Amino acid sequence: MLISKIHLPRRTVLRALGATVGLPLLDAMIPAGTVLARSAGLTTPCMSFVYFPHGAVMDQWTPRSTEGRLDEKLPQILAPLAPYHKQLTVVSGLENRSAIAPPAHAITPATWLSCTPPAPPVNGVAPRAGVTVDQVVVAKLAQATRFDSIQLATEVEGGEGASDRIYGAAYAKTISFRAPSSPLTMEHDAGKVFRRLFGQDEVATARRHRAGPSILDLVRQDAADLSRKLGPRDRAVLGDHLEKVRGIERRVQAPGPVAFDEHVELMFDLMTLAYETNVTRVATFMLAAEVSNQSYEFMGVEDSFHALSHHGNNPAKLERLTEIQAYNTRLFAKFVSRLAATPDGEGSLLDHSLIVYGSNMSNSNLHDHSDLPMALLGGACGKLTGARHVRCPEHTPLANLHVALLNKMGVPTEAFGDSTGELAL
Repeated sequence: MLISKIHLPRRTVLRALGATVGLPLLDAMIPAGTVLARSAGLTTPCMSFVYFPHGAVMDQWTPRSTEGRLDEKLPQILAPLAPYHKQLTVVSGLENRSAIAPPAHAITPATWLSCTPPAPPVNGVAPRAGVTVDQVVVAKLAQATRFDSIQLATEVEGGEGASDRIYGAAYAKTISFRAPSSPLTMEHDAGKVFRRLFGQDEVATARRHRAGPSILDLVRQDAADLSRKLGPRDRAVLGDHLEKVRGIERRVQAPGPVAFDEHVELMFDLMTLAYETNVTRVATFMLAAEVSNQSYEFMGVEDSFHALSHHGNNPAKLERLTEIQAYNTRLFAKFVSRLAATPDGEGSLLDHSLIVYGSNMSNSNLHDHSDLPMALLGGACGKLTGARHVRCPEHTPLANLHVALLNKMGVPTEAFGDSTGELAL
């Protein structure tokens, strides 16, 4: 498709006092005379790291397919991702030795994306760990975005998360470190995330959030002015986008506690919206906390997540744990479906994404950090081929995958963490 309309800057927003509403990619944002598929606005991918705790029941995660080929029939935990088989790569055999230490849960999250052993805080000194791969890639992807990255969670406040007498709680409540002594806070409050993405003035937007009026009321005139300049297709895209923003805003403002599944879906919707509006290109999300006491009674499983993860190889407990892990994958698959359904030039957000979905533990009963459950989704702007099962030799460092991911994202890397080379993807 050849674009012949006038050029509208990609960073165009609807702006008013206390509100900034980003826009999706419009035809008018592609320079005149440019072939849409080759436009500069589509060459920067999105990168997501979605972490789940307590590993996986590995015989219900690991595909039976041979090396290099991924069968369309997936095991129970991965089965919700079957519709995206052509953009799914499962990697088996990875190990993270940096997570092997006596405080099993307390250092597991923070070492997933760093592959660097953390140091115990001494005399109140800030925690010291490795810079995580998401923050390494930020320098490449954050040059034209409002935020270099966002960090999300569902339960990192109120006592959830592992803590250790020596290591404390800092390493368990985040998977993202900007610098060795700079852990990034994972935000669990969807309202705060919404206000951050769409508000300039935190005080004003917080006051408006309590009062209830929509941010769209503030930018209504700006939206009308812009709409008059757009072609019919762009006007329709803009209208649909504003409805989507309003729908999420209503959910954020809804009174009362939010159910776990609704909370997860809301966070995923905010991630999708952040990518669609080019607010950021990098996001991390802790789907649940280590030592999560989340109950799944709504699906007939009364045990808390963490208690069930210590299954003692009891078949009934393993079956219930598998059900929980498959349910979490279903929630994740909805996020993947939203990306697949969101146009992004000559393709979708999923085509232009590289998503890492996995855990830093495999057999939760043994607190095992080898043969980790790891899956990759998306096309990474044509740099990632799906429908693959990559079987690594036993004890291959997880960091070898991170080296490959960085190179896929255009960050030339030879070594990272305790890597011994680059994993072939």
